Amino acid sequence: MPELEECSGYNYLKETAYDRATVKTIKRPAIAQAATFKAYPEAAKVELPRIWQLAEARITPLLQKRRSLRRFMMEPIKLEELAFMLWASQGITAKSGDYSFRTAPSAGALYPVETYLSANLVEGLDPGLYHFDVENFSLDRLSSEDSAEAVAAACLDQKFMAQSAVCFLWSAVFRRCMTKYGNRGIRYVLLDAGHICQNLLVAAEATGCGGCPVAAFYDNEMNDLLQLDPGEESVLYAAAVGKKVVSKGAHCSL
Repeated sequence: MPELEECSGYNYLKETAYDRATVKTIKRPAIAQAATFKAYPEAAKVELPRIWQLAEARITPLLQKRRSLRRFMMEPIKLEELAFMLWASQGITAKSGDYSFRTAPSAGALYPVETYLSANLVEGLDPGLYHFDVENFSLDRLSSEDSAEAVAAACLDQKFMAQSAVCFLWSAVFRRCMTKYGNRGIRYVLLDAGHICQNLLVAAEATGCGGCPVAAFYDNEMNDLLQLDPGEESVLYAAAVGKKVVSKGAHCSL
């Protein structure tokens, strides 16, 4: 739509898109590196406790173990486990008037991010592409074709994507957020995607799975795969999820 094309935030996404013809020749600005940690050497230090005697700290081992995982067991995950991950990432937790609040925060409770799945090894779920219907907590089957290899190809040919049990693909419906927030809305859309992905990764850890977030993909190929109109909705982010490889009695995370 013309009004979206007039927004600098929308054009930022267009100008930073990847495609096979130019991905290796994109000119990046020469920006000097920054230090990994910021320090205030003259400031007084307040040491923080490293052990928490809190019931709420039960999430600690999940956060401690979370690593980006690029090797997976070739075994299916349960549909129940997938449902839990979907709920943890974007499930509805409360309602107030016209608003349905979810597990992940969203600016203005507008929730512009949509979740799609490329199912590969999920018990009780045929391989193919699905859309997560948040309102009815169900999956819409979009394609019965095995999409694992196509998703991997669209993600800069990263083979591990095709070896996962399921790939989460997140898109943004731009005007759902930008109608209210204009150019600044693009910030909120990207923040929303980050909140959702982190919730997913912690939930995956809780089910004995692991995941790897992926932001490197050919935008048009991914949008074509999901049959999205990039003028209205475009893929922003992805994550591959599967059972962890067990080696010598320990979880192997890469």
